[in-house]
Amino acid sequence: MVVSKPMLSLKRRVATLKTFIINLISNELTHLTAVNRSLRPWHIPLFSATTISFPVFVSAYFDALSAGIISSLGAMVILNLPLVGKLPYRLVTVMAWGFSMSLCFALGVITQQIPILRLPIFTLMAFGIIIFGRYYQQPPPGGLFIMMAGAVALFMPIPLAQLPHTVGLIMLGSAFAVLMSLPYSLFLLLTRECKPAPIYTYQADTISESVIVAGFVSLSLIVAMTLNISNPYWAAVSCFIIIQGIHLRTIWIKQVHRLLGTLVGAGLASWMLSWSLPIWGVAIAVLVMILCIESLVDRHYGLAVIFITPLTIFIAEYGSGLPHTYQQVTYVRLVDTAIGCMVALAGGVVMHSTNLRVPLRRMESWLLTRFG
Repeated sequence: MVVSKPMLSLKRRVATLKTFIINLISNELTHLTAVNRSLRPWHIPLFSATTISFPVFVSAYFDALSAGIISSLGAMVILNLPLVGKLPYRLVTVMAWGFSMSLCFALGVITQQIPILRLPIFTLMAFGIIIFGRYYQQPPPGGLFIMMAGAVALFMPIPLAQLPHTVGLIMLGSAFAVLMSLPYSLFLLLTRECKPAPIYTYQADTISESVIVAGFVSLSLIVAMTLNISNPYWAAVSCFIIIQGIHLRTIWIKQVHRLLGTLVGAGLASWMLSWSLPIWGVAIAVLVMILCIESLVDRHYGLAVIFITPLTIFIAEYGSGLPHTYQQVTYVRLVDTAIGCMVALAGGVVMHSTNLRVPLRRMESWLLTRFG
């Protein structure tokens, strides 16, 4: 039987397309499942977990768990401790992020008393955090936990009369992180080579990219609020985490990691909350989850998200002091994450589209010419 040339050509194209699809799927699976080698010292996860969970153990001793959870949120600025630069640079960086967290949390608590101001204040807050982190070249997590603290405060039911007490807890946690960063920084400087701190110079598109990121992070919050989702702040946090990717491929991989990790993590959180842990059990669980997160976050982001999800659910569940069903909390977290991922992917496309960034670049050029 003689096969015609058009038929042979069609078969070759089908075979080529099949090979392309197989290679594409294989490459994507390789990127999604790749476990990287950690470049951080082994003791950083242990130090971070101990510092962040210490306020929870103290509050467990005094039977005031919600206070300890809020204070541990302030202690999360220890994750911003630089591994470069001399001692003053390292301490000042942690202090600056600690001050920013206290300020954003206080703004959030004040603003929740006037609901109409929630979105504009959050947008300004997000823009300030993003441009601050980009200008000062802050590595991950950057302003993630500062934004999370401000967003949580916008929706956590805290009476205005409790503002000094609650912000004081955040400040105590941040102060403890600064205190712990002193001996640990000295230890690192004595045992590791001291690399120079970055030199701060304005990078092109810093304002443009900050406007785009802040805009889409705020958009994710708007979507979650429009859908009347309780505690919609996690949509904005998820969007911020993903949209920070440098390349669209990075955003895509982070999105898949976050969706799959959240799905598994939500199941883990439901299982853990069903235990009805005592106060000391919650403190130990927080310690173990932070230890797992810090051990995995630079190896495989998806595996880290499996523990990030129950940790943040524990913060929402035990930090507010209000009763929730764990099924409700985990369901809301899944919906928030899905919203944040979708909006972040759209934001990534906009960020990497030259045509759509032209007006923002013109605005940036005008600002730098006028006020630079």
